[in-house]
Amino acid sequence: ESDTASEISFQFNKHKKTPSIGSHSSDMASVSSVSGSVLSVYSGDFGSVDAQGTVEFALDYDEKNREFQVHVSQCKDLAVVDEKKGRSDPYVKTYLLPDKARMGKRKTSVKKRTVNPIYNEVLRYKIEKMVLLIQKLNLSVWHNDPLGRNSFLGEIEVDLASWDWSNRKLNWYPLKPRSLSAVNGVDHRGVMNLSIKYVPPGSLGKMRPKNPPSGEVHIWVKDVKDLLQLRPSGVDSFVKCYVLPDTSKKSYQKTRVIKRDTNPVFNHTIVYDGFHTEDLKDACVELTVWDHEKLTNHFLGGIRLGLGTGSLSYGISVDWMDSTQEEVAFWQEMMSAANEWIEGLLPLRSL
Repeated sequence: ESDTASEISFQFNKHKKTPSIGSHSSDMASVSSVSGSVLSVYSGDFGSVDAQGTVEFALDYDEKNREFQVHVSQCKDLAVVDEKKGRSDPYVKTYLLPDKARMGKRKTSVKKRTVNPIYNEVLRYKIEKMVLLIQKLNLSVWHNDPLGRNSFLGEIEVDLASWDWSNRKLNWYPLKPRSLSAVNGVDHRGVMNLSIKYVPPGSLGKMRPKNPPSGEVHIWVKDVKDLLQLRPSGVDSFVKCYVLPDTSKKSYQKTRVIKRDTNPVFNHTIVYDGFHTEDLKDACVELTVWDHEKLTNHFLGGIRLGLGTGSLSYGISVDWMDSTQEEVAFWQEMMSAANEWIEGLLPLRSL
């Protein structure tokens, strides 16, 4: 998830429609690997218990190692999940918001059969102080279920911009119900300007030498406006793309990095072939914008283009078929207008 791969050029001579066209083969009909590339803070919550109890922790920033440290000490009087057995198996999970990607997730060990767990663990983030200060820490407590049906037990959010960094002592904080702002992701992340086109198999006629034997989806990423500014000089941004459910290197493409600009112009076209018409119902084009750094890239926002069914892809239950109404309408317009570019302005979101 840190996207440490080196820059890759997709300007193949095979396609000469524009100077920056990328071509990629992805036979969507045969895809079997299913995984979401960006997870929500509350993914996997199957519980219905009320938040209660307290958590003891301390925060510190190691200037020398450029490391943010969350010292999780213990919890007291947590909610009981399994009332018949009178037990909870709690662990603590942290995220840096608004980044809810896996790269921002840390968690402690699981303590079994206790509502008063003792951890004494340090969760560490390699991050610049300037970047850290524009984020919030989300610290939540969960019951661990052997089948993955974990239950939310409570949380606390800390605005790191206003945190007293001279305070390195362990303190107790009450656990609260889930935050609506984190659930809904109601934060402005910018707007992506793009066009998409679907070329059905054999639709260009037998006389066309480049007539695709299978369908193609063309994605023209034009520009992005009003990105989050992570440093005074702006951001060094790039866009990466997957066609879910395929999250392998076969599916992965990205633009070049545009430096020191919160309104980057990419003008980059990506082409995915191997697209049959029926795949448009089950596949999802995920475009995410990242701030490029040497060690770890930072998630800025993204969109998911698909039918947004909310549950199934190729008959398998997934959590990323969550396209908004705008994204769904954009995808549907492309499906109904073969061989035509469909233009749109879509707001970036937390995914």
